Amino acid sequence: GLKAGAGEVAEGDEYTGGGGEENTVLAAAVVRTTTWDGTAEASEEATVPVAGAFVAIGHDPNTKFLAGQVDMDDMGYILTRSGGSTRTSVEGVFAAGDVADRVYRQAITSAGSGAAAALDAERWLSEHGVCRGCPAGV
Repeated sequence: GLKAGAGEVAEGDEYTGGGGEENTVLAAAVVRTTTWDGTAEASEEATVPVAGAFVAIGHDPNTKFLAGQVDMDDMGYILTRSGGSTRTSVEGVFAAGDVADRVYRQAITSAGSGAAAALDAERWLSEHGVCRGCPAGV
């Protein structure tokens, strides 16, 4: 890992578990380090004492199942219409959060754009006479 101040950044390591007193306080993290020597891959697990942890779950959008069905960019992010819309290239399909936002990708922005997608979907359903319980004008 890379040294960063008093802590250690374990870039590229995989978190596989953790533990502590009665599983209420994180006191240790189990990490798997995978290396490549040019001919073979090797991995090793170690238990590391910690006082806390920040775990990033990845940066690849989980959109492979939609390939060829909606327009995406070269990195697999779903393209949405301009102007902050969550509408996609397919009528009635909306995208929000990590699958459509290649800049921020955080949970809180995903929650906000998810709410926008829900409102866009509700409008679309209302416009197409599918949503009978939708408020008028929504």
